[in-house]
Amino acid sequence: MNHKIITIFLRLALAAGLLSAVADRFGIWNKEVAVWGNWNAFLEYTQTLNPWLPVAVIPAVGIIATAAEIVFGLGLLIGIKTEIFAKLTGFLLLLFALSMSFSTGIKAPLDFSVFAASGAAFALALLTAKRKEA
Repeated sequence: MNHKIITIFLRLALAAGLLSAVADRFGIWNKEVAVWGNWNAFLEYTQTLNPWLPVAVIPAVGIIATAAEIVFGLGLLIGIKTEIFAKLTGFLLLLFALSMSFSTGIKAPLDFSVFAASGAAFALALLTAKRKEA
């Protein structure tokens, strides 16, 4: 398999994951397959992952996380500034994985492959940087 195919696959897979999560919290996914299903349930989960934050700032955290997922997801989907968006996605997913680990335990981020997705994002950034050098 060549680097271009792998790069496209990583871009699309990461973008789909980010945008699917956003669609879920806005109720776009069918309720039989949704994790949150609506914004309020998403904010409750955000509070679970950030128990040290005041409840008053949780909506802002939810908005910031959602905005980042939309921007990074669209950037990866379109294929613009891939190296930068891949790195940012890697850090965002690593932050999610660590928050999940510290607040609910290690099982959830492992089961949902959040660490693996973070690693995939960093690998995409590296592949993109290597192609620029070649």
